[in-house]
Amino acid sequence: MSRKLWIPIAAVAALVVLGSAGAYVYFFSGLRTSPASLALSSPSASSTASPTGSTTATGGTGTWQIGSGSLVGYRVKEQFAGQASTHEAVARTGDVTGQVTITSSGGTYQMTSAKVTVQLSNLASVDQVAGYNVTNRDRIVQRSLNVSSFPTAVFETQNVTLPAGAETGQAVTVSVPGKLTIHGVTKDVTATLQLRVSGSTAQIAGSIATNMTDYGISPPSVGFTTVQPAVTVEFQLDLSKG
Repeated sequence: MSRKLWIPIAAVAALVVLGSAGAYVYFFSGLRTSPASLALSSPSASSTASPTGSTTATGGTGTWQIGSGSLVGYRVKEQFAGQASTHEAVARTGDVTGQVTITSSGGTYQMTSAKVTVQLSNLASVDQVAGYNVTNRDRIVQRSLNVSSFPTAVFETQNVTLPAGAETGQAVTVSVPGKLTIHGVTKDVTATLQLRVSGSTAQIAGSIATNMTDYGISPPSVGFTTVQPAVTVEFQLDLSKG
């Protein structure tokens, strides 16, 4: 091959390589977004009209059912090949059922029991990565969780006394011990949650920090992406009196 012909071919090849590298940097550098953590929604004007809201010393007691609008999901850190920073992958589902029981004794509230059941097959990614269809991740997650054999995740709490203010409709923060079952494995965990009761409605939001390897789940590693084993389970539950 003559030198005159070789030079333009080499130049074209170099442009192809540079173009591919440029595309990689474009797709997987800063063009990634993740939604904010689930949290309590802003209270309505009617619920904040008075210092005590519409909740009395016993108005929040009873059994509360998890209703529509509730969300449960996870957050994990993904590492793209060639990238120094991690990306937070986030998936959620509204397929959530369960109930929470609150009692009152001696002027204080207690969450005597709570059970939350999540259908894992409907988890859907809600983050964005330019140039990548994040729904491909959902299929990988379902295989890792083996949802055909273990279709649900379940969190059950232990009895816990709620902080002062819960009886007046204020948002309170409390650590709640319980058991989380995923992939057929049950582990002791602690949920950090916020609770607000207002009349016949209530809302709980919070998170559980855990590790997928504790449940016999190996962190996925697919092509240009590896996943860290730490997982944050997050939830936002809308409840009404049963």
